[in-house]
Amino acid sequence: MAPKAVMIIGGGLGGLSAAIALQQLGWNVTVYEKAKELKELGAGIVLSANAIKVLEKLGVAEQVRKAGSPVKKAEIRTWDGKLLVNVPVHKQAKLYGTYSYLIYRPDLQNILYNKLKQETVIFGKKLINIEKDVTKIKAIFEDGEEAEGDLLIGADGVHSEVRKYVIGSTPSRYSGFTAIRGISNFEDDRFPVELGGGFEAWGPGKRFGFSHLGSGRIFWFSAINTPQGTMITTEDRKKAALEKFKGSFQPIEAVIESTNESDILLHEIFDRSPVKYWSKGRATLLGDAAHPMLPNLGQGGAQALEDALVLSRSLEKYPDNVQQAFKMYEKIRIPRTTQVVRGSRAMARLMQLENPLAIHFRNLMLRAMPDTVQIKRLEWMVGHEV
Repeated sequence: MAPKAVMIIGGGLGGLSAAIALQQLGWNVTVYEKAKELKELGAGIVLSANAIKVLEKLGVAEQVRKAGSPVKKAEIRTWDGKLLVNVPVHKQAKLYGTYSYLIYRPDLQNILYNKLKQETVIFGKKLINIEKDVTKIKAIFEDGEEAEGDLLIGADGVHSEVRKYVIGSTPSRYSGFTAIRGISNFEDDRFPVELGGGFEAWGPGKRFGFSHLGSGRIFWFSAINTPQGTMITTEDRKKAALEKFKGSFQPIEAVIESTNESDILLHEIFDRSPVKYWSKGRATLLGDAAHPMLPNLGQGGAQALEDALVLSRSLEKYPDNVQQAFKMYEKIRIPRTTQVVRGSRAMARLMQLENPLAIHFRNLMLRAMPDTVQIKRLEWMVGHEV
């Protein structure tokens, strides 16, 4: 018999997407989320063409396009405003059949949540242990309740409890930079809301980005080279951001000034080295639980979405053999996500350069790069369709 009951640990983007894909196949899916409710927590997330293609298959792409903002302008500048790259977003959209979109992460989460059958997601369920036998797998929660299923999917993020069960403890790797991010309402004639998108400004050891988010909001982020532990205790995040970007290309300071302190997040950024397997018995991983990556290629969410779709297809092909389905899933996904994890690391090194001579040569290279080369070097990633 095909497995009847699927337990998904984690109600983030990957977990909800996997639940939708499996419900489309007629499977009985329950998502267990440790938070008490869906919260307005998070920042902006970019959805490039490969992510939009998955959302189309999940039946929510049009809702995402309406709630988000298309990226129809994307510039890379120096810290003082000199243009380095005008990203060929219109050519990319024509080639891939869609623009990239930026959306407020909670808005995307709500769209996915509302696509599911009622009562699919159970809140307030913090996983503390997993037990297995030959035919079933059991999840044990902090409140003392237990749940049993034919398989379990760990979509519980960077600090995944399911990962500890499947792989064991693996060290996280500090990126070398801390991110400060914010949501605000801001207008600038150079970056009109009808175009969407925005710019990035790269300075020595620091980077700032600004983009439209939909619903009249903008999202900004900064990445600042810092020794681990240096900024994480900062209480006045707005003041810290203003100090780091004082004298930079406007509208950077004005964007930061426009943001309420309560709408600013500060995080140290980590990833983990890629691993060779994600599954153990009747449990497997997806998204950040499987392959946490740096944000420098904007692919964290997209890769979780791809995972969800490929996993559902693998289970559809081998409904009576969970282990065979997981092997197929890993064979397809691990080489690709490993490439993205490593590519994100390489891009971080390029973006966060501090040496003036290295920065000079990087900027010369970027200015000289034709549109065709820009598109070609990322085609493997954003042009991919599962």
